[in-house]
Amino acid sequence: MKKVFAKKNCSVSDYLKEYSFIKKNINGESGGVLKKIKIAVFSSSTIQGIDKVLFVECYNIGIDLEMFVGGYKQYHQDILNSNSSFYKFQPDLVIISIDVRDILGDNYFNYYQLQDEEKKQLLEDGINEIVSLVDNIKKNLNSKVLIHNFEVPFFSPLGIIENKQKFGFIEFVKKINFDLENLYKQDSQIFIFDYDAFCSKWGKNDIIDYKMYYLGDIKISSKYLPNLCKEYISYIKPLMSMTKKCLVLDLDNTLWGGVIGEDGFEGIKLGLSPEGRPFVEFQKYILSLFNRGVILAINSKNNLDDALNIIKNHPYMVLKEEYFASIKINWDNKASNLKEIAEDINIGLDSLVFFDDDKLNREIVRTTLPEVAVVDVPEDPSLYLKTIMALDDFNSFYLSEEDKKKGAMYVEQRKRTELSKISVNIDEYLEALNMEVTIEKANSFNIPRISQLTQKTNQFNMTTKRYSEEDIKQFSNSDNFLVFSLKVEDKFGDSGLTGVAIIEKKGKKWVIDSFLLSCRIIGRRVEEVLLAHILKEAKEEDAEILIGEFVLTKKNEPAKNFYEKNGFELIENKENSQLWEFPVNKTYEFPKFIKIKILF
Repeated sequence: MKKVFAKKNCSVSDYLKEYSFIKKNINGESGGVLKKIKIAVFSSSTIQGIDKVLFVECYNIGIDLEMFVGGYKQYHQDILNSNSSFYKFQPDLVIISIDVRDILGDNYFNYYQLQDEEKKQLLEDGINEIVSLVDNIKKNLNSKVLIHNFEVPFFSPLGIIENKQKFGFIEFVKKINFDLENLYKQDSQIFIFDYDAFCSKWGKNDIIDYKMYYLGDIKISSKYLPNLCKEYISYIKPLMSMTKKCLVLDLDNTLWGGVIGEDGFEGIKLGLSPEGRPFVEFQKYILSLFNRGVILAINSKNNLDDALNIIKNHPYMVLKEEYFASIKINWDNKASNLKEIAEDINIGLDSLVFFDDDKLNREIVRTTLPEVAVVDVPEDPSLYLKTIMALDDFNSFYLSEEDKKKGAMYVEQRKRTELSKISVNIDEYLEALNMEVTIEKANSFNIPRISQLTQKTNQFNMTTKRYSEEDIKQFSNSDNFLVFSLKVEDKFGDSGLTGVAIIEKKGKKWVIDSFLLSCRIIGRRVEEVLLAHILKEAKEEDAEILIGEFVLTKKNEPAKNFYEKNGFELIENKENSQLWEFPVNKTYEFPKFIKIKILF
């Protein structure tokens, strides 16, 4: 779906017009194309227009937003009443924005009239108020909750001696922010939105339009409301499983200044000079993305030997060859190269982010491959770092150990590919890998990763059901469900936790609710080992039939024939779904060359 609203620096009135246009002309025709999300917003001040602005921002990334906006200062009534319309709304995301003036009340201006004990009590009461709201939400919903922290004031009645006070006004606000952050640091359901940093980013002296504040208790100027909604998108994307996986980079005038074919090895701009330093720091930041799990690839029109000489041998080249999962340096069409990169890495085109200085190449990719996210690259290389730091496409609610190692894992995958080319047949290749599979039940350590896999895995995923960490916890604590994780190791390295199965026990019938593998291990037959273990568990508990469901999507074609190939019988066939069954007492053969370790 193409953006209908791509202009920059738009006012709230522009968004309102666009909202009306979408509702009248487009939204009714979208059918099942758009993903659906429900968001509830509570604020201690007036936030008129936020529903329309956020709707447009969501629509532009393929999301149909339904929104609940709490009444003016009604957040206590809505959140503390379990029968409120808020809970009937059942949101996927709850945003809470309480202003520090509401926490402090009259003490916002009279703070220094308080005694030390009163200040401490005020801090405790402020924290407890938020905790009470959050606890009620957690008791009634599995939604993610996004809490604004508090804007730290840039003024004090004590002026330059403010920071000499025992427990000063500014220190108070910093302390409540610090305590909030620590309180929810380990809570997978609750996230702190750094509203203080947001205000600093756009200018605390300008964030409030005081005329509108006094007229209508509006504490964020309307011109910054679109910026705030764009920040919310950073949380909405991972919530909707829209996180990207791979950053694809051009070379000339992108990773270095100049053109290697014209300027030569010593003529390109890359180093400590004013012209070369932007490219070095740009590469350093990209390396930090690699180290947190972002896959890197090259897509460059260039002479292969010349380009590789720079990558391997230039003294200021930060991103060496081993950091790239796929390298396409040729004179082919860049859109075609992107398709090959996606195939090499075994991910969808919608998992790619393309960074290229050439405007024409960007437009070709936007037009021919709309699934690929194309970065608006500025003409000035000194702005590259700022541009890539602002990307929100790689955000995730959880960073697993597997994520951190992903770059190295793709280097290992390249070695597996090389081995497959010299092997006589697929069985010889798989046996030569010396694989070991570890199967483990869901526990506090692996639940975040299990949830992450259900939300991110598309290709080998039988039902593509998406589950939060809270959902997985409920399954694992229920006698009616089994949740298994699968970890794969071979002679080239550890692929990490890359498989999940969720089984619902229905008496003598067991139903496979979810069965999925990361794209990194598709084709290694480890899925057969996981299925064999499920059948073993079913037999031990006297189950008679194992039911498997396949729900067809646009991306899970690689999983389509799994049940048929593994001896299941088709018992129901609808347009986009199938039901298969397997008698538990039937012999099931699985690859003996894979070692199995069970950890319960």
